Amino acid sequence: MPEAKRKGRAARLKQRAARAPAIPTTFSSPQDAENRTRKKEPKKGRVLLIACGALAREILAITQLNQLAHLDLTCLPAKLHLYPDQIVTAVESAVREHQSEYEDIFVVYADCGTGGRLAVKCAELGVKIVAGPHCYSFFEGNDAFAGRTQDGEITAFYLTDFLVKQFDAFVWQPMGLDRHPELRDDLFGHYTKLVYQSQIKDPALLAKAKDCAARLGLTFEHRHTGYGDLEKTLRDL
Repeated sequence: MPEAKRKGRAARLKQRAARAPAIPTTFSSPQDAENRTRKKEPKKGRVLLIACGALAREILAITQLNQLAHLDLTCLPAKLHLYPDQIVTAVESAVREHQSEYEDIFVVYADCGTGGRLAVKCAELGVKIVAGPHCYSFFEGNDAFAGRTQDGEITAFYLTDFLVKQFDAFVWQPMGLDRHPELRDDLFGHYTKLVYQSQIKDPALLAKAKDCAARLGLTFEHRHTGYGDLEKTLRDL
């Protein structure tokens, strides 16, 4: 074949290849395309609990005990308990992350040292929170706790099951008592007793709570509260 003819044929084949449709490297059905473009529907009939990690065990126990299968749970780090100024931002972020997935979200925090800011932010976001100033109050029952406060119980240091288990990580070490035990009088001199509010009946936890009181130099009182107002609140969702 003459050289000129070969070059002309090659050019025509090259042009034809350029006009041919591209072969897809991935394949999908029309249903796949529809699923990608469709907005995710909220989970109907389900409630998302956005909770303090320190309450996770109690919430799971309540949902199982009361067969509250419509409640889903996600937890924020328990160490926010030590940094209440960060709670509002963390809760807002979690609500915004999940609000397209759930028609109903409930925040399992009380005020927890936010000075009312958490309640204001949750109202703005259209979600509700647990009533009460903190978990010590709603475990004992907000009315009962308020009554004790009015009767003069203002020098008690409270521990829950979680805080007894995590006493070193959440009390002793953050307050520097592992390094400077001499700070005990400065930090706890205005307290007169340690009140252990137990959610479950566990002799080992009771013994550890007594040891916590001894380490802090406080008299010891045990109140078995169970789950208090928290259980009623979750049952009503």
